[in-house]
Amino acid sequence: MLQSLDGAAVRRWAATYCDALAAHRDEIDALNVFPVADQDTGSNLLATMRAGLDAVLRDHSVGGGVPPGGTVAVLARGALLGARGNSGVILSQVLRGLAEPLIGPELDGRAWDGAALRKGLCRADELATAAVSEPVSGTVLTVLHAAARAAAAVGSDELSAVASAATAAAAGALADTPRQLAALAIAGVVDAGGRGLTLLLEALLAVVTERPGVRSTAATRTQPRPGQALYVAREGGRTEYDHEVMYLLDGTDEAGAATLRAELTHLGDCVAVVGSGPTAVGGGAALWKVHVHSSDVGAVIEAGVRAGRPHRITVLRFADQTPADHTDQDVARRRSVVEHAVLAMVSGSGVAELFRGEGVITTPADSGLGELRAVLVGTRARHVTVLAEPAAVTRVELAAAQVRGTGQEVVIVPTGSPVQALAAIAVHDAARRPADDLVAMTEAAAATRRGELTVASGEALTWAGRCQPGDTLGMVGDEVVLIHRDPLIAACELVERMLSMGGELVTVLLGQDAPVGVGDTLIEHLRRAHPEVDVVIYAGSVPRRVLLVGVE
Repeated sequence: MLQSLDGAAVRRWAATYCDALAAHRDEIDALNVFPVADQDTGSNLLATMRAGLDAVLRDHSVGGGVPPGGTVAVLARGALLGARGNSGVILSQVLRGLAEPLIGPELDGRAWDGAALRKGLCRADELATAAVSEPVSGTVLTVLHAAARAAAAVGSDELSAVASAATAAAAGALADTPRQLAALAIAGVVDAGGRGLTLLLEALLAVVTERPGVRSTAATRTQPRPGQALYVAREGGRTEYDHEVMYLLDGTDEAGAATLRAELTHLGDCVAVVGSGPTAVGGGAALWKVHVHSSDVGAVIEAGVRAGRPHRITVLRFADQTPADHTDQDVARRRSVVEHAVLAMVSGSGVAELFRGEGVITTPADSGLGELRAVLVGTRARHVTVLAEPAAVTRVELAAAQVRGTGQEVVIVPTGSPVQALAAIAVHDAARRPADDLVAMTEAAAATRRGELTVASGEALTWAGRCQPGDTLGMVGDEVVLIHRDPLIAACELVERMLSMGGELVTVLLGQDAPVGVGDTLIEHLRRAHPEVDVVIYAGSVPRRVLLVGVE
């Protein structure tokens, strides 16, 4: 068991990681096949790491019994120079983060022990996150963050303890990625970049514990939904950008890099402008790696010329990287084995579980544009009906416009509350013509009056009077109609107000703030006061709510 790593051990780690990536390349590539079916995350990680290892093997001033800082620094700089794709750029920043706590005049000769690994993982977490223009949960960043947090929580500076904790946390976070990114859940796979990171940590642990090879415990596939094929989001990006542009840039500083990054965000997506820093890796001058997906290659390169001196320019056309049987049209045909799907944007795990039990695909209400696009594509349906609250409608419309080129039709049923979404789901009929089904679902949602109980967080003046912190506020639609200290009484009064305008069915979703017994209280009240009314109560765990009420 090694207590610290020297330069030779760092070289063994890099070589072990390269071997593991080579062995698992096809597996990782298979996790990353859509929107552009280039299947290249595993290949990009391997090419990037081999570039780093080659740099170490060429540099005779590192390795052997020398301190590890210089070796990791050369490894990181070599990976930066040879980085391929989004995943390669992120990997180069992980290696830079691991290097930084080990280099500098005051750190000369520092051992790579548990304390240095802890600091390195935390710094890698910061740099990798900064390298991504639009971070998304359920990706390699989530896995790295979990590893860094676990390392930081270890009370010992023993290298094996820190490495073991980080490796275990990364494997757990990787397994959880399908629950954070709906596109992965639909396909039944984990994040490709995250899988690459678990191999990096497993290789490190193998060297620390002096055992041969990598013993991988990370699961890469979950149980896919019936009828769902493995089409998930690539490393990122929209399909209308048809080129990947990468180049090295020198002759600029942090301010110039920031200006370039801002310019590139207007020319494409998947923007990364990451650097070595003036002395951070390898001791050379500041060097930047630029990566972007764009359709205007000339403008991307011209922006680099304004910022500094671009060189080693690489331009790849996505269509040229796509296997013949994985064209956009072929993917669309394969995907379109489902005629009609319903997607609901929801808050709260209880509500999501309830909707999924009704056969509805769910995604978090705050899903970003990229995740929405991936989820829509992942449904593999010709027609998708999205149940969305007003704040999310614009995002859904933008995502729908981006997938329209694949032949997918996306329509929106506006819902002001999950209870209206439930009413719409109740009348959904996949066998009906999509246009007729849209009308039926929209009418059902609109015909459901919505109310809710919430707890006042501060003193305020409402239409129902002045409330104090801790008061229960009853709302019908968007207006406060009652205030009461007792949530049980408030629940009964709210339902009474809503039934005063008529109704045959009361649907209640209990929230996270619901007191014990509120469901039983409502059932008993309605049994006595309105025996003709049916009531259904669900444990929805709605965030920041006592309960939600729908009356039909």
